[in-house]
Amino acid sequence: MDAIFDLFGNPVDAKSGKPGRPRKEATQEERNKVKMLLAVGWNNERIASILQLSLPTFRRNFFHELKVRPVARDMLDARRLELAMTAAQSGNVGAMRQVDRLLERFDQMEAERKYASAERGPTSDAPREKLGKKVMDEKLALDADAALTAELDLETKRNVRH
Repeated sequence: MDAIFDLFGNPVDAKSGKPGRPRKEATQEERNKVKMLLAVGWNNERIASILQLSLPTFRRNFFHELKVRPVARDMLDARRLELAMTAAQSGNVGAMRQVDRLLERFDQMEAERKYASAERGPTSDAPREKLGKKVMDEKLALDADAALTAELDLETKRNVRH
């Protein structure tokens, strides 16, 4: 029996003869689509609307895919690198260039991570002293005042003529 598809290529379920709507079963194609959309940063509501599902139904059917959201982008990048490497090993020059671009991008991302962690400084387990709002405002005002004074000093040094 041939499957019937709607305008967007989604299969249309035939009536089962039972009252109520049939329980949604996720296909592998839908699971792959959800993983891809999670990798590019889409939120649950947006993906559920694309699949024409309510949010609870979406969460129930794609629970395992949603658990990998934090690493979905890394998984996509790893797959792209894997495919490019396979093509490059067979002699595809364009794929070799793509592998080089991906490796440069990964190196840049790693350098940015290291720089960001060094900029934050060593993390200590000792709790920091929590400052109140008035103390924070005073500290920010003093910092702003010091920055303005430094800028004015620099400007006057440039304008001094001997």
